[in-house]
Amino acid sequence: MTGHPNDEETGTATVRRSPLAMAVLLLLAVEPKHPYGLRQRIVEWDKDRVINVSQRNAIYQTMRRLERDGLIAVHETAKHEKRPERTVFRTTERGVQVSKEWVRDMLRVPAVEYPEFPAALAFIASISRSDAVAVLRERLETCERSLAGFETEIDARVAEFDEVDPIHLVDADYQRAMASAEITWLRGTIEKLEADRLNGFADGA
Repeated sequence: MTGHPNDEETGTATVRRSPLAMAVLLLLAVEPKHPYGLRQRIVEWDKDRVINVSQRNAIYQTMRRLERDGLIAVHETAKHEKRPERTVFRTTERGVQVSKEWVRDMLRVPAVEYPEFPAALAFIASISRSDAVAVLRERLETCERSLAGFETEIDARVAEFDEVDPIHLVDADYQRAMASAEITWLRGTIEKLEADRLNGFADGA
């Protein structure tokens, strides 16, 4: 049977790889947590910039799947005053091995992704030149504001802690570089559009 390129064979099961599943395995290997506490930790460490935990059910579903596949296991069942009983999980030895292999694979092989922006660019000629300039300029302004806010946020996070090992900020460095590259591209493309150096639009321009 041919599996999904993001699947990992674990002997008796095929585990679907995802950024969230990877984060769950690696963080539970550091410290056992219940699902809500794990989601809080991801947010506290600002990793929700790269790990999507906006839907609370996602982390519960992911952890159920990882437990089913033997990559995490129950560590303990804890109950505190005025709080419901919570099940704390830990990463199994196999889970640690799988998570590290996922990290290697994600770093090694560029993922085939289908984001909205390039898809819309493929059909930009279906709108008028003036519309194209207007919406790209609006995107440029949004990207510039986002980058400025992002840099302020990172600077504040670094200042909050006396020492932050640079290795824990490489994801932020990458995001900053990608955002800067997009801003540069947008400026250049808008300039070409305004100078009539890109033609073939639906309005004949």
